[in-house]
Amino acid sequence: MMYSFAARGDCRVVDEPFYAAYLAQSGAVHPLGGEVMASQPIDPHAVAETLISPLSEPVFYQKHMTHHMLSDWPDEWIKQVKNVFLIRHPARVIASYAKKREAPQLSDLGFLQQVQLFKSVADPIVIDSSDIRADPTTMLQKLCACLGIPWTPAMLTWPAGGHSADGVWAHHWYGAVHRSTKFDSIEGALPTLDGAYARMVDAAMPSYEALAAYKLT
Repeated sequence: MMYSFAARGDCRVVDEPFYAAYLAQSGAVHPLGGEVMASQPIDPHAVAETLISPLSEPVFYQKHMTHHMLSDWPDEWIKQVKNVFLIRHPARVIASYAKKREAPQLSDLGFLQQVQLFKSVADPIVIDSSDIRADPTTMLQKLCACLGIPWTPAMLTWPAGGHSADGVWAHHWYGAVHRSTKFDSIEGALPTLDGAYARMVDAAMPSYEALAAYKLT
């Protein structure tokens, strides 16, 4: 989605701006954690200021991970932006995440935090990744209409190799995205998970379903 919005030509994008602050305060151990903390401000107040500062571009796409935004951090900036919640089936999220970082916990994946944030903002918009992949043109047109911005077919394609706004963590996490030039086609069957990962799916499903009830269709 970040690459799609960046391809518009009228949009600034930012990639997970609270990541370093989250690592610094939470103590979480992530791949490339030192590089991440060296690349971004670790003061959440300083980060928040950058998210509402004046822009030369008409559109500002901010890619956030809900578990990066800790509960005691500044949140007034959230009231000044339009909040879009991108959801994906927990089985797909967990299977994908576990390939890049071993033994994730439910709190690492943002499902519970996503619901809490959804309840706290005005006029939230929800869109499901599977619906985008099934019909990107229609779903992006609907999303743009909800956001009050013009739709452009330029959102459907982008150059391979990543974007200059990618975080320093991109080469670890974004391999498939860097190879892409458009949205992938419809995904296949859900991955089969067992043990702790299967229990994590069960724990995350109520949060996913709660937001899915409001998704664009």
